[in-house]
Parts: sequence; structure tokens; C-alpha cells
Amino acid sequence: MTPLGPLLLLGFISGHLTLTRSAKILTVVLVGGSHYLLFDEISHILHESGHNVSMLVQLGNPRIKGVNYTGRNNSYRVISWSANEEYISSFNSWFLEQQKSFFEGSESLSTFLKFMGHLALQCELILGDTSLMDSLTAEQFDIVLIDAFNPCSFLVAEKLRARFLAVHVSNFWSWYLAGLPSPISYVPAARSMLSDRMGFWERLKNSAMFLGSWLTERMLYSQFDHTIRKCFPPGSQPVLSELYLKAELSIYNTDFTLDFPRPLLPNVVYVGGLLSKPARPLPQDLEDIILTAGDEGFIVVTFGSMLASVNLPVVLEQINAAFSQLPQLVIWRHLHTHWPSGVLPAQNVKLVDWLPQNDLLGHPKTRLLVTHGGLNSLMEAVYHGVPVIGIPLFGDQFDNMVRAEAKGFGLTVQVNQLQALGNAMATVIEDKRYKASALTLSHIHRSHPFPPRQRLVQWVDHIVQHGGRHLRPFGLDQPWYQQYLLDIILFSLAIVSLAVYIVTHLLKFAVGYLCSGGKLKVA
Repeated sequence: MTPLGPLLLLGFISGHLTLTRSAKILTVVLVGGSHYLLFDEISHILHESGHNVSMLVQLGNPRIKGVNYTGRNNSYRVISWSANEEYISSFNSWFLEQQKSFFEGSESLSTFLKFMGHLALQCELILGDTSLMDSLTAEQFDIVLIDAFNPCSFLVAEKLRARFLAVHVSNFWSWYLAGLPSPISYVPAARSMLSDRMGFWERLKNSAMFLGSWLTERMLYSQFDHTIRKCFPPGSQPVLSELYLKAELSIYNTDFTLDFPRPLLPNVVYVGGLLSKPARPLPQDLEDIILTAGDEGFIVVTFGSMLASVNLPVVLEQINAAFSQLPQLVIWRHLHTHWPSGVLPAQNVKLVDWLPQNDLLGHPKTRLLVTHGGLNSLMEAVYHGVPVIGIPLFGDQFDNMVRAEAKGFGLTVQVNQLQALGNAMATVIEDKRYKASALTLSHIHRSHPFPPRQRLVQWVDHIVQHGGRHLRPFGLDQPWYQQYLLDIILFSLAIVSLAVYIVTHLLKFAVGYLCSGGKLKVA
């Protein structure tokens, strides 16, 4: 080694330690279900990478229904907040009724507006808890990672006057929150049920849907106007649309293995697949059940972390009847205590309160995943090369299943067409093209140059060290009429109109002059 060798090595080690210094990080998740699961994983990953991580979590909302899931032990610190018991009971009763309506195929904008109204009320209570907010402010976190689904997370970060990163738990359908360029010709709008391959009428529909989604977004987030006026002093009241764009980095829980290719900005990254891991050995009792499946294998059934307690005999009976037609064993996650007594599970159906979904999908005898179309479930299916049947119920699940169908590894069955479920499952299991597509996507996803965990940690480290100003396009600060060149277009139209006006009048003058024999008429 040359004399400079030790110095260079010491410099490299010193620089590496500087770049990876421990930071105080706060993660904020104020809703449950898959949001909580994802932030639990993110918080744990950042803790394992050497950061001092705390997670602000709202108790009382439905989080994880399952006797075997207790979260992380000996990992990040939990800071919990909860509304009063009376409100929690009222909200959860309302939310359970909405879950039932999803299974009845009656999702509506008015329901989502009411849900946003609940989130706004909860936010008012959180921001009004001076003890909580003062203690969080005193901690002086280096960076805050927030759940972009809930506008309250942005308001919490603003109240703390903290730098923050926005984590989008769904696909790119919330493009407007990050100011992403979205060419309407091949980027499908939210809930359009379109792929990126659009003909004339599809592009016409997509254009209308883009306008509609913009108007809907304004309606949804106007639910927080009263909260902002009450919790922030006049003169410093934030505007949500500006807060969304204030994030130093926008992190999307998706991957182009599943999503459609589209343009991104330098301050937008994707980390889809954080919950996907190599399968671990199953508990012995579950492995014993699987042994009874034989060569036919088994099917994994789960409708998400918050929908395992819905008691709808008609719907469950239809799904159960479809399973009875198949030779495969069916492992179905549904709480025994909420299973209707009048419905007898089919002989090949095994009900469980909780299942290790990732480990089951990685089992060699897994033939199919039946899911509501949640993004985390689909990414796990992609990782393990398992085809899917999706029964979308609300939110981005409809769009997620459009992507699964377009990628060729699954089919969609609408909740009001469950009579087609049996045939759809048989088709996906027997037609080897679905399995082949799933395996191809798995190989693509796993061969990404940098796995999602590494992308997350390195980008967070980068922002902690250097901030995100150098990644932020100036266009995000431009007025909308400048960004879309409307002032240039109007100016150009005015110049062209003036030129046409002058030329027209010159031509009229010339024609009149020629028609009069070259003599000008004098009035």
C-alpha cells in the first residue's frame, strides 16, 4: 500500500460515518391497517440502520386485528395518542358500517368526505393537545416521515416546524400531492379503470377523469379548513396544497414492476416492496394443515388488515360457495368470532384469525392469492411470483387491480359479481400464463439494482445530510398559469390576432383601392 493508502482509507471511513450519522427521526401514522403496517416496517428499518426513531401513532382507530401481531419489540420508540373513549366507540361503529357497505358494493364520494371529516376532527384534537405538541417540539427531530394519505400528518409537521418527507402508501394516483408531471395521453387518472394503453375514447375519458379528480381533491381537503383556522394563528395558516409540495422528498410505496411507467421528478422516489421478504418457516400447526393439501396446493385469502371482521352472511356465503368448487385447500383469514353462525365453511376452507401472509405466499404449494387489491398484498404476490384474484372494495384497490390485469398475473372480480368468482379462480390456477407472468415480474422486481430497503435508508440519509432543496424543481414554485405557459399562449394569441387584424385591414384597403381605379375616395 502506498503512503497515501492509509490516509485515503481513513478519509473514506470518516466520510462514510459522517454520511450515516444517527439522526432523530419521527414517523407519523394516524390511521390504521396497511398504513400502520408500512410505517411499522419503515420505522424498524430506520432503527436498524442506526437512527433514533420514534413513531407517533393514534390509538383507537382500527389498526391490526389479529391475536398474533404485537408490532416490534426492542425497536423504535412509540409515542401514542388517543381520543376519548366515547368518540372512539362512535367512530369505530361508523367505520364498521362503512366496511360492510364496501362489501355490498356501495362505496361513494359522500362516504369518503365523511371519513375525511372524521380525520379533520381527530386532527383538531391532536393539534389542540398542547402537552403532546410541546413535547414533540422539544425533541427537535432532524426529520419527520409522514403518511401523505392523512392531511393531518402535514399539519403536525408544520406545527412542529420540522423538515419532513411524505410517504405515499398507494400507487401514483396521488400525483398532484407531489406535483408530478402526468401526461394525460398515457398516465391514467385515479379511478379511471384505464391502463397506459389508451385509444381515442379512453383518452377522452381520462381527460375528464383528470379534471374530476382535481375537483374531488379540492372537496376532500376542504374538510380541514376549519381545523387549520382553529389550530393555526391568523397570518401563519398553512395551505394544504402548498404543504404537499413542501416535502423535501416524496416516497411512493409502489414499483414499476407493478405500476405503469411514467415521468418522475428528482425529489420523488419509489420503495414498493418493503414488506416483501424471503419466506420464513411456517408455524408447525399451519404446516401440518398445508400437508393435507397434497399436490393441489392451497389458496391464500385475505381482504386486508381491517376487513377480517365483517359479518355479512350473504357475501361470505357466496365467496365460501366459490371456494367449495375448487380442489385446493383454502386458508382464509377471518375472525372466528365474526363469522356468521348460519354459514358453514366449506370442507376445503380453513378459517384463521391471523396468517403470516408473506411466508404463506413464499410457500412452494401456494397456487393463488385472493385479495382486496391492497398494494402491499400485490407487491408481496409479485415478490413471490403468485398470481392473484382481486375483489377491490375501496380507494386505490380498483386501480391496483387494473395494473395486475395489465401485467398479466391476475383477474378482477367485482364484489357485485361474485357468482363469477369460482370460474375466475379456476382460470387463473389452470392457465399457466398467469403463473408465468407472476414469475417474470418476480424476477424483474428482485433484480432491481437496489432493493427497496436500501433505497429507503440511503435516500433518508441523503436528505438528513444535505436536505432536498437541490432536488426540488423550480416549477413547483411557479403559479399554475406560468407552469402551463398560459401567459405565453395568451400573449402569442394576442400577437397573432393583432397581426391578422392588421393584415386583414391592409388587404381590405388594397382591394378597395384597386376596385376604385386607384383613386382614393374622399369623404
